[in-house]
Amino acid sequence: MCTSIGITTKDGHHLLGRTMDWPELKVAPLFVPREYAWQTRFDHRTYRTRYALVGGGMIAGDLIDVSDGVNEAGLMVQKLTFDHGGRLSVARRADKDQLAPFELALYLLGRFASVAEVRAHLGEVELMSDDFSDFKYGPVMQHYAVMDRSGAIAVIEPGQGPLVLRENPLGVLTNYPDFAGQLRKLAAYVDFRPDYLAGTLPLGSFHVTTGKLSGKKTPPGGYSPSARFLRAAYLKEYADQPATAREGVVTVSHLLDAVTVPRSFGHRPTYSVYRSIVDAERRTYYFQAYDQLGMTALELTPELIATGRAQVYQNH
Repeated sequence: MCTSIGITTKDGHHLLGRTMDWPELKVAPLFVPREYAWQTRFDHRTYRTRYALVGGGMIAGDLIDVSDGVNEAGLMVQKLTFDHGGRLSVARRADKDQLAPFELALYLLGRFASVAEVRAHLGEVELMSDDFSDFKYGPVMQHYAVMDRSGAIAVIEPGQGPLVLRENPLGVLTNYPDFAGQLRKLAAYVDFRPDYLAGTLPLGSFHVTTGKLSGKKTPPGGYSPSARFLRAAYLKEYADQPATAREGVVTVSHLLDAVTVPRSFGHRPTYSVYRSIVDAERRTYYFQAYDQLGMTALELTPELIATGRAQVYQNH
């Protein structure tokens, strides 16, 4: 149960924020270097990162799990739970890169520089069930938000065939299984711009609607995937486009406030265990755990890249 929001500032910074809704916090800021070797839990095939990255995740022995982050080329990726949607592949194939679903964020960040590269090579990848895997990881179903420094932003979904990449200039994603269905519902709350409907909206456009909200429905206040999607998209259209990267981080943080799920185990098993915001141009990962008042900032500097050693930063 997560929410993703991507924006572009007036000075050309591209930011991708998210809540991570889970029963407990298992993620911390981390750094992964170039040429980092990791093995998929599906068939123990080894992959190596071409790009260094910073993000949120965990490293435990031979297991590495990256939930979100940015690489040195400015590609940003997040994984989100995909409620009741998608299909995973089953049979082993030597001609595909076959991964457990939770490994795709690391694979993309370590391998590609842009959304265009991801689109060009996505057919080489299959997300696998654990029916015939070397390691049992359960019925994990996820979809993914990707964004880069050009302003391109898209959703990757595990469809019944190959992985599907869908353009998402709206910049909002939750766990709802039918992205097209989310957009149809949103039409009752906003009026889309003609160039958005025609598919000609310029990359990096902050608003995709006319801004005329009078007479339209008001978004619901619950925390279901549909309610969070409608509320996040509506408020993003209502907000002013931030001028600078700093203002962008502040804006995304306040937009995330509206979809941050409070800890309430008496009513629901999950809450927003952390929020993160990534700046593609600064190659900086901002992390805020639920009980953390401020944000931890981890920048992918040349000095950090030069260390060549994967690190997890637990003292946030």
